[in-house]
Amino acid sequence: MSGEIWSVRGPEEPRPVTQRGYDLIRDPLLNKGSAFTAREREQLGLEGLLPVGVNTMEQQFQRFHDSLVHFKDPMDRYVELAELHDRNEHLFYRVLIDDLPRLMPIVYTPTVGRATREFSHVFRRGRGLWLSPAHRGRMKEVLSEGVGGRVIRLIVATDNQSILGIGDQGAGGMAISIGKLSLYCAAAAIHPGATLPISLDVGTDNASLLEDPLYLGWRHRRLTGSEYYEFVEEFAASVAEVFPKALLQWEDFRKDKALTILDRYRDRLLSFNDDIQGTGAVALAGIMAGIRKIGGTLAGHRFVVHGAGAAGLGIARQIRVGLEAEGADRYDIAALDSRGLLVQDVDVSDDYKRELAWPLELAQQRGLGGPSGRDLLSVVRAFRPTVLIGTSGRPGAFNQAVVEAMAEHCERPIILPFSNPTDYTEARPEEVLRWTRGSALVATGSPFADVDYEGRRIRIGQGNNVFVFPGIGLGGLLAGASKVSDRMISAAASALAEQVTDQELDLGMLYPEISRLREVSRIVAAAVMREASDEGVGDTLDDSEIQRRLDAAAWEPIYREYTPA
Repeated sequence: MSGEIWSVRGPEEPRPVTQRGYDLIRDPLLNKGSAFTAREREQLGLEGLLPVGVNTMEQQFQRFHDSLVHFKDPMDRYVELAELHDRNEHLFYRVLIDDLPRLMPIVYTPTVGRATREFSHVFRRGRGLWLSPAHRGRMKEVLSEGVGGRVIRLIVATDNQSILGIGDQGAGGMAISIGKLSLYCAAAAIHPGATLPISLDVGTDNASLLEDPLYLGWRHRRLTGSEYYEFVEEFAASVAEVFPKALLQWEDFRKDKALTILDRYRDRLLSFNDDIQGTGAVALAGIMAGIRKIGGTLAGHRFVVHGAGAAGLGIARQIRVGLEAEGADRYDIAALDSRGLLVQDVDVSDDYKRELAWPLELAQQRGLGGPSGRDLLSVVRAFRPTVLIGTSGRPGAFNQAVVEAMAEHCERPIILPFSNPTDYTEARPEEVLRWTRGSALVATGSPFADVDYEGRRIRIGQGNNVFVFPGIGLGGLLAGASKVSDRMISAAASALAEQVTDQELDLGMLYPEISRLREVSRIVAAAVMREASDEGVGDTLDDSEIQRRLDAAAWEPIYREYTPA
């Protein structure tokens, strides 16, 4: 595999196009709006369809930027950006890339959570594909016809059931798939024409959506059991046949389904689950960066994961891989669900939780033997963790008593309230820093402002999966990988941790500046490619070939000259 997976010819070469007139300016992948030159307008049937003035992309950027600042509500900005996305993708990505720190919270968390809720009420134009039970038996046809001949290399698919921390959002989950792919293109330089967002619209159990007259999804209760898995099987088989070289990212599936689907298809399709594997890699990277700051090794720490869903499992698995590599005890990780510490003497509703549960004897040795007294505060007091991670979606779960209990036995606790959007975070950074007298190392899942504490300004790094999933996807594709292995995920985590600079650590950050996202994504992709090669699940690559493939595949949102085909 050469690596030139979406760059067909150099940007300086004219591009032949078959579309003319309105067909051309209505295609967001081709439309340049007021930037079409006089020659292009004459040759491509555009004369009279646009004002006579010709703008550069820089002038269009300035006009859009000047317009966007008038919108104060983040949701209004989201809609304005979505409309730009739908009419001119090159300009949209130029705007997004050049102002990523300010706009990423608009196109993704936290604003995208609101966008999923209001999806049917702000809908403007279809983007991507919705597959519903009405398409059973003919998904291959729908996939083939729906992309209009484009060569698809990257898919983000959701069944809309476990959106961020807000649950079942029905067809509105498409906003998540669109947002994730926008970040792939902005961060990993993937051509948007090679991407496809998909909503597996298998119904919704959200009563408010079913009663909403404007709701756009399949207006039925969710498919369950064998019907659901047969639907997913047809989808997966269709993707494998129609897009045999594509990578598929599973997104926002409910925890039990997410694990079943990941295990069922990870060796059949080039695929991964960002909520499980991506979140695990990001958490491990933040912990490794924190340990760089305070000294020591991973094996010298004890971990509490509060929230035993898909994200919590992914984090526990990645930490366990790191601990086992250093010869440490896998039970230096304590996992809690809504009922408290997971111990083998209590039946669990989800089978996967058994791999997180402590043996009863161990719980007894650590003073947590009885079914009562296994709440978070009791676990922190008895287990004395040095790292506390939140994926519970329970705002305020890391309260003052819990945080102060950590600080009593740990000089510099690492505290990661990762639940998002912002309203669901387990603790706000300023609270954690106040309760630990400024000693904690803090990162959050959603963006938070800097914290001023006793005369110093502390930056709050964002443990956002955007630091790893673009690199994992790009690296898997460019490596010609047959699967996304656990070691490829671990390689992504290590590469990310190494990219946090000493200056960023001194400012209190456990993750790089968002402004460095494109640089970091390339380094993560290179690490994933190197691991795929070393492990034998991808092409045989040396460092020079890895860099050559990354260079060849990199896309930039610039206007090219068009000529009639």
